[in-house]
Amino acid sequence: MEKKKIYALGFFDGVHLGHQALLEACCTLAKSQGLESAVLTFDTHPQSLVLGHAPVLINHSADRARLLRDFGIDRVDTVRFDRQTMSMPWQEFFRYLLEEYHAAGIVCGDDFRFGYRGEGNAQRLCEACARAGIPCIVVPERTREGVRVSSTHIRGLIENGKMEEAVSFLGHPHVLTGQVVSGRRLGRTIGVPTANLLLPEGVIVPKFGVYACRVQVDGCDYPAVTNVGTRPTVGGHRVTVEPWILDFEGDLYGKTVTLQFYKFLRPEEKFPSLEALQGEILKNAAQTREFFENY
Repeated sequence: MEKKKIYALGFFDGVHLGHQALLEACCTLAKSQGLESAVLTFDTHPQSLVLGHAPVLINHSADRARLLRDFGIDRVDTVRFDRQTMSMPWQEFFRYLLEEYHAAGIVCGDDFRFGYRGEGNAQRLCEACARAGIPCIVVPERTREGVRVSSTHIRGLIENGKMEEAVSFLGHPHVLTGQVVSGRRLGRTIGVPTANLLLPEGVIVPKFGVYACRVQVDGCDYPAVTNVGTRPTVGGHRVTVEPWILDFEGDLYGKTVTLQFYKFLRPEEKFPSLEALQGEILKNAAQTREFFENY
């Protein structure tokens, strides 16, 4: 028989401060009951079917699952969100939680909606849990400096290059994991060998520019100067994410690396020469080192 679990419900894009409050409540309740803590989420954003289009996401599914586990969740279960799921009455979805996922307690946000046309809400969920004899915790929204913490607000901050503010709402650096692929290797000619990352489809592109980052490679962390954009100085057109990993030596091709964005340093610009570009990147490297020394 499958072990019962305490479930936090939601999509959790970004796993921001508001989400973390749900995860903490879920872990605390699970520990008090001697059960596993778990998240039930969807494979695609519900707006993809409800509104016909989905927002670009802060994180792809693997990064989202990794962040959820980093904040103490034992298990992440993903439900396929299709037209059948969308049209499921909220009462049936609740029974689904009990019978298929063996939920022994539920945690949700005060704005949580579920079931056909969003007719299920936090109050109805709590009433259903009471009838089923299991606990239900509704977590109020989180605000920061008078602004509601939300994935929508954070997306706007990232798109506008306000990375430090985004980090403060996330409660952790903005994360992007990708595979290193072969590029034109122009960086090597000026002493700044960069890794060329594949940008996952449907994931937000930060404002074009240069960022102070940390990069996780094979379990080790390194500071990195990262350019997001089209590389206009060398005639680029395709959007790339290219970290220059400081203090790292070795072959990265084919490896999967995780970027952590902390600070926007400058907008992307076209320089008159490779030498001028090199000088600015070296300046950005010094800024990155100083940032992490004082972080």
